[in-house]
Amino acid sequence: MQHLEHSKADTSKPFFEYLLRLGDDRLILGHRMSEWCGYGPQLEEDLAMANIALDLIGQAKALLEYAGEVEGEGRSEDDLAYFRDDIDFRNLQLAEQPNGDFGFTIARQFLFSTFNELLLERLQDHPDRQLAGIASKSLKETRYHVRHSRDWVLRLGDGTDESNQRIQQAFDDLWMYTAELFYMDEVDEILIKDGKVPDLKELQPEWNERVNQTLKEATLQRPDDDQYMATGGRVGFHQEELGYLLMEMQFLRRSHPEAEW
Repeated sequence: MQHLEHSKADTSKPFFEYLLRLGDDRLILGHRMSEWCGYGPQLEEDLAMANIALDLIGQAKALLEYAGEVEGEGRSEDDLAYFRDDIDFRNLQLAEQPNGDFGFTIARQFLFSTFNELLLERLQDHPDRQLAGIASKSLKETRYHVRHSRDWVLRLGDGTDESNQRIQQAFDDLWMYTAELFYMDEVDEILIKDGKVPDLKELQPEWNERVNQTLKEATLQRPDDDQYMATGGRVGFHQEELGYLLMEMQFLRRSHPEAEW
């Protein structure tokens, strides 16, 4: 990754990168959730997951629109969403994981939403009023995402033998992507030094506490932290599944690049 020189007067480049990461997380996870539309286990859940997808994509739109303004090169939120290749995306690898079964989707959403709630609580006090406003609005939605996913973790974990085994397997399979939630590099270091973003390591103890408590209540075991942990999404390294997702998501817009919608 290209070295980013720290400058008190100009942190626009790392701030753009930071906004891009926030926006990409929500865009990709929102698209994954939208894939459940029409396939939910019951009508109420079909609607709930569609609404969560809309929330996430709405958050992504606001963040990517602002990222384009900060970049200052005339790119809109649509340009950033539809005309970048997978190597240019900065989302967590957790967000791009294919849906699997319902339990896998719920576990993925719970792990991300619990982190997202903690992050947004800090960002709503951000010195940049526009980001603070986006965070404040997003936090209200995210608290619902946490409640919804947590309720299902408890229901599946403390349900039948099969539901317990499935949700446990989902957490076991997803755990290798959780370390990246707290990944930081030069982008974060520059912005933390200027007092513009929270130190993600400070969020980790509370995230652990909330996740541990939920797993305990759900009669589930916390997976082993001493295992291979995947990283790389923040700097453009992704699994092949993201390429397939982007091909589906971007096909229409790239097929008609000059169209006005």
